[in-house]
Amino acid sequence: MGKENYQSAIEKVRIPILVLDQKWHQIFLVHGKPEEIEEKEKALGELLAQQGKLNSDMKDLKKVKQQLMDGIVANMDETGASGSSDAKKADDSKRLIEEVNDKLAALEDQMLELPGQIKEVNEELMLMTMDYCYDSFRKNSKEIREIADWIKQVRHDLKVNVVKKQNREINMRQIYSYMNDIFGPRVVDVFDLENDDVEMNFHEEEKAKAAEGTDNK
Repeated sequence: MGKENYQSAIEKVRIPILVLDQKWHQIFLVHGKPEEIEEKEKALGELLAQQGKLNSDMKDLKKVKQQLMDGIVANMDETGASGSSDAKKADDSKRLIEEVNDKLAALEDQMLELPGQIKEVNEELMLMTMDYCYDSFRKNSKEIREIADWIKQVRHDLKVNVVKKQNREINMRQIYSYMNDIFGPRVVDVFDLENDDVEMNFHEEEKAKAAEGTDNK
């Protein structure tokens, strides 16, 4: 969706400068930032750097202006008159002050434009971030559903296989018991040795029961 769809909502909320918010960066810890978000982040960072430099330049120029004004005052005599050399210094200082004022005015013009530009780019980055987040929600929701279906199927298969396993074990015990009853433990022992590749976890237990049954007879 375009920015206009959210304009009324955005205007009612003070959006923080995203690139300065650590929580914003944490959104992309797992998959990283998409290229278009990195580009917008870079653009916003450049505007903030420009704003910081303008502020610094203005402070420096104001200091220079103050020094020049202090120099003019210091060179004036008690009556406010000045000598020729002092007058020249005062004229030079006034000229420099005018140049400083011009530079300050130019910087102030740039400073007036920057907040709006920063706000606009920050809002664009916010909308891109929201699109990224909701796209992640869609992908995660799809994977969650798929995993939930897989877990459900695994649970079903597990129950079925547990019953199968129990049935197979019962069947093996029954067959082994019948073999002992019909052929006797000694004959079965011979076949056990010939078929030692067959796994029977209950073998020793059934063998003991069969032997016990034979003794009782």
